[in-house]
Amino acid sequence: MTFNNIETDWFLAQIKPNSYKIAKMNLKRQGFKTFLPMINETKRCNQKFVKVMQPLFPGYIFVALNIENGHWRKVNSTYGIKGLVSFNKTPTVVPQDLINQLMQRCDIKTKLQPAKFLKNGDNVTLINGPFVNFVAKVENIASDQRAWLLIEIMGSQTRVSVKENQLRIVNK
Repeated sequence: MTFNNIETDWFLAQIKPNSYKIAKMNLKRQGFKTFLPMINETKRCNQKFVKVMQPLFPGYIFVALNIENGHWRKVNSTYGIKGLVSFNKTPTVVPQDLINQLMQRCDIKTKLQPAKFLKNGDNVTLINGPFVNFVAKVENIASDQRAWLLIEIMGSQTRVSVKENQLRIVNK
């Protein structure tokens, strides 16, 4: 990838706890290009469900830079950053195809969009709503971006319709 005619790679920086906004702002202020994919999650707060935007990879941010010019040391001393993920004291490059795939699935505000590869029989977990963290089986995919799920509640299966962006595929 090239920025301002300089060849750059993507690296992973570890963020200090609850400092992703500060770290992103300070990296941008120094001229670094960052990528922080976000997801919309439902959390329980004071007996209520609240939707919050959270980083897809909590504690980490992607940073584009040229390691040859030595500016990567600036990242390590940026307020909000613990340091670049390194092996043998050298920052490790994140594969470009991984970054490209993540960027393709994100909207303009870096919010991760749902995968388009749900199919009948997939096990999924709900990330929003009253059934948050429930595991369900996809029964049918409707054309209006809704999925019909079978959720086991109190010993019986219940059929529920939800938007595809409320689902995350469970690894088998």
